[in-house]
Amino acid sequence: MPKLAELFDIPAARQIDARASALLGDGGAALMDQAGQAAWQCLLEQWPQAQRLCVVVGPGNNGGDGYVLARLARQAGRAVHVLRLATDAAATALAQAALQAWQDEGGEVAVFAGALPPADVVVDALYGLGLNRAPAGEAAALIEAVNQAGVPVLALDVPSGVDANTGAVPGSAVRASVTLQFIVCHQGLYTGAALEHVGARRLAPLQLPDGADAQVSPSAVPWQAPRLAGLLPARRTNTHKGESGHVLCVGGNRGSGGAVMLASEAALRAGAGLVSAATQALHVAPLLARLPEAMAHAVEDAQDLQALLARAGVIAIGPGLGQDDWARELWRQVLGSGTPLVVDADALNLLAAAPQTLHDAILTPHPGEAARLLGVDTATIQADRFAAAQALAERFGAVVVLKGAGSIIAAPGQLPRVIAAGNPGMAVGGMGDLLTGIIAALRAQGLDAFDAASSGALLHGLAGDAAASDGQRGLLPTDLLVPLRRLVNPEPRPA
Repeated sequence: MPKLAELFDIPAARQIDARASALLGDGGAALMDQAGQAAWQCLLEQWPQAQRLCVVVGPGNNGGDGYVLARLARQAGRAVHVLRLATDAAATALAQAALQAWQDEGGEVAVFAGALPPADVVVDALYGLGLNRAPAGEAAALIEAVNQAGVPVLALDVPSGVDANTGAVPGSAVRASVTLQFIVCHQGLYTGAALEHVGARRLAPLQLPDGADAQVSPSAVPWQAPRLAGLLPARRTNTHKGESGHVLCVGGNRGSGGAVMLASEAALRAGAGLVSAATQALHVAPLLARLPEAMAHAVEDAQDLQALLARAGVIAIGPGLGQDDWARELWRQVLGSGTPLVVDADALNLLAAAPQTLHDAILTPHPGEAARLLGVDTATIQADRFAAAQALAERFGAVVVLKGAGSIIAAPGQLPRVIAAGNPGMAVGGMGDLLTGIIAALRAQGLDAFDAASSGALLHGLAGDAAASDGQRGLLPTDLLVPLRRLVNPEPRPA
């Protein structure tokens, strides 16, 4: 059986389904029956008082799952209305058999005529994995009717209109209250626009025959809070500040001094033993007033930076850096240092202007910066965030944190990781500077680049969620610093 803490792409999901059906020797009828029963049980658990159901069915096996649920609900005494599009009669053998079983028990199927019947819950069994384009015409109208019904929605396997491979939503898509995935978790439901449609995700693994998942590999891994305990061990008693690393934050051009301050404070709160900040002279006094624990240095030119580079264990460059002559000269010096890097903000824009392979570097682009790095538009990045993150990792030979809802961590030769933390309140200036400092601190404390990027992004999201307990709107980067200190000291796993 696939592990629950793994994500799969559509080809893998279909391969497991087809192999299980072949091993069972019934063409998939038993799996469809299990899926329908699991969906009915999920609905009962979520909305036990629901008496009126509207089940929207499509022509494929997802629709077949809906017919099974409808039949079970009717047997349990619920009032069930089944709707389909005029052009979407049951098309697969399994769907036709499920439809026949529904009709044999007196169930009826109505054609959508612009509105849904009154219902306590709507079940979306329209398209599932089968749709890879924007719904059009009556299909789009039906999806919008589901969204406007004003009642909870249970999506079977995938909310119709969401691409389960990429997380993209190219047109109309169901906004589910709960999405019940069958057999495996689908990678696209954990990142990007999909997160506005899936609601609470659930998994019904079903009873698969032995060998159904043989040689089928996951495509990604969700990165969640329990990962931290194994990566951030307690410090030894007889330690000293040098053992926790020295981070140098480079940035803070004129008018942008706050960015390098945020990165520096985050690095300290994430556990770096020493933090230096290289910035414009006018920012030194304010930085020391706010953060006397940091070693602030006025850097007017590359010569001023040389001594600082020699002492740093990790360099975080980009927060507030700018793209003028001062910024470009510091960027050139940092690139030549041979020190592990965390590259953010304007340093990413400078890299986009003169691309090169980086060694031992972590890049932290948001979708706009990722688009510039790959020479495409932001829409292309968001249309397939997994592909974009991997393309960046391969092009620059670096670990990449593609920021956004469901941030993706990619690296050459590694299974990507998807961050299962964070909230919309974090969409505010300065949050990325905080992330840069956190990752640099973890790298300085001995984590490899892939783990530092993954754990840093997770800590950042978890701290954001903790800080948003009083509300997301008005959340500030500095609000994350107190919960960050607690989160970076996780409870050890039991022996």
